[in-house]
Amino acid sequence: MKGLFKPKPRTPAELVLQARDLLKFLDQNTETRERKREEKMSELSKVILEIRVVLFGNGKAEPNPDACAHLAQDFFKHDTFRLLILSLPKLDLGARQNATHVIANLQRQRVSGRLIASEYLENNLDLMDILLPGYEDGEIAITYGAILRECIRHQIVARYVLETEHLKKVLTYVQIPNFDIASDAQATCKELLTRHKSTVAEFLSVNYDWFFQEYNSQLLESPSYITRRYAVKLLGNMLLDRSNSAVMVRYVSSLDNMRILMNLFRDPKKTMRLETFHVFKLFVANQNKPPEIISVLVTNRSKLLRFLGDFCIDKGDEQFEADKAQVIKEIATLEINDRSCTDAHDCEVES
Repeated sequence: MKGLFKPKPRTPAELVLQARDLLKFLDQNTETRERKREEKMSELSKVILEIRVVLFGNGKAEPNPDACAHLAQDFFKHDTFRLLILSLPKLDLGARQNATHVIANLQRQRVSGRLIASEYLENNLDLMDILLPGYEDGEIAITYGAILRECIRHQIVARYVLETEHLKKVLTYVQIPNFDIASDAQATCKELLTRHKSTVAEFLSVNYDWFFQEYNSQLLESPSYITRRYAVKLLGNMLLDRSNSAVMVRYVSSLDNMRILMNLFRDPKKTMRLETFHVFKLFVANQNKPPEIISVLVTNRSKLLRFLGDFCIDKGDEQFEADKAQVIKEIATLEINDRSCTDAHDCEVES
């Protein structure tokens, strides 16, 4: 008769309570015998799976909004969110994946119209001090990276990462030799520098000097083709965003910056040249070019016009062709006013 009756599903409050108790046990009882820990870990994996079903549904029925809201409220209220993040390195792959989905979903849950994850993270920003260094651990890097990007969706978190030493670390993580980890870090860096436009614009304005010095030297001038390609594409995204118009004007008024872009044109790969062109065109389009930039463009006019004339992409792109025609026209009609560029030879483009 026992097999005829299914156990009654646990309430969200019961699930969170059991998860918290198990997480605390595993965190505090490190000397517990192995068999006991395995049993508790198995229980925890099952609870995490049940929580995931509440949040995502079971494939047959959609999740219940009230149940999701109650679960999220209890999760943040009792700090189970922190405990789960701290436990991630100890979980097996399946449980870790389920936990990552749970953490991501909880950050998007609204309770009475409030995004309670934002309120929680505002008071627990030190969690970023745990997640960000995760890129240095190959076993947990991808998991922490996924959670980190979900956290950065909250403006308060993005501001914290931007305004601390963490951003400098992120710029080093995008250069990690491991391709998968570097790609994940690049996704995080892009999210950080493009999602919250007003916050990013304010940050770039205040921190312009050190940030672009680091960005140029570490990323745009990196010996790694993958890093350079990523960096120039992200740079284009940042400069072309209307929120960053003041920063864009400042960037494209620098001869040193233009020299870096012109050197990137030397790369034989079309993808790199195309991404570089999208940034270089901003220097040419600047209606208030400094005399030294005009001088370099005029000095290199014949090579630039020949390079741009031969530059084409495999598939037709009307916008690209229009932009290229405008750049060619602008360079062709530039006039130099008795000024010369003493470093012109450093700015040449290979034909």
